[in-house]
Amino acid sequence: MSNPWFIDNVHILMRLLIAMLLGGLIGFEREHNNHAAGLRTHILVCLGSALIMLLSIYGFSAFVDEINVRVDPARLATAVITGIGFLGAGTILFTGKSITGLTTAASLWVVAAIGLAIGAGFYFAAVVSTVLVLLNLWVLNKIEQRFLGGKKVQLLTVRAFGKHDLLDHVSAKLTAQGITVRKMTLLENRKPLENELDLHMELQLHIVVPKPIEPPAIMSEIKSIDGVFGVSIE
Repeated sequence: MSNPWFIDNVHILMRLLIAMLLGGLIGFEREHNNHAAGLRTHILVCLGSALIMLLSIYGFSAFVDEINVRVDPARLATAVITGIGFLGAGTILFTGKSITGLTTAASLWVVAAIGLAIGAGFYFAAVVSTVLVLLNLWVLNKIEQRFLGGKKVQLLTVRAFGKHDLLDHVSAKLTAQGITVRKMTLLENRKPLENELDLHMELQLHIVVPKPIEPPAIMSEIKSIDGVFGVSIE
């Protein structure tokens, strides 16, 4: 194309399809791992970014030769990078023990950048970036689970009634399994006491679990304590 301000319909279609493909590859990985933003979201973000980049470069070509008109192809691209932050913020959740969704928010941001690169015809960078993102999300995730999984803090919640010594029993069970307690909170929900069952207790513990121990085994041990009626691990 000799004219940098002109693009034919074939190249427009090609760029949009490439954006759909690359965004879909990253979105598939997120969908496969049950994250908030999945296949369709990543496709739409990449496709929309590519379209906006095409519009920014070629959509105003009729005004290029007008006097006192300055065409800036980067202006709309800047707006995309800023605006994608609002979408990414919707995938970030605070669960009480940690913040989740940061990786998915980052993947949306990168997918938007990939879409802009495709819209600008920067195919090599877009493809290489997609491959690197997939390696980061898949390969490094496997490495992280294998070597760092046992160092993550998890939230253990225990609900029981009529157990004033709940903390001692739970601590003994965890210590026996080599589980480290980082932080604990004990809450009591009192009613006018007619019997011991009117006292409901909730114990929240931030724990570090050795890798060989699976959450079901921990829950089974805690559930065996007399008076415990609910156990959850996040």
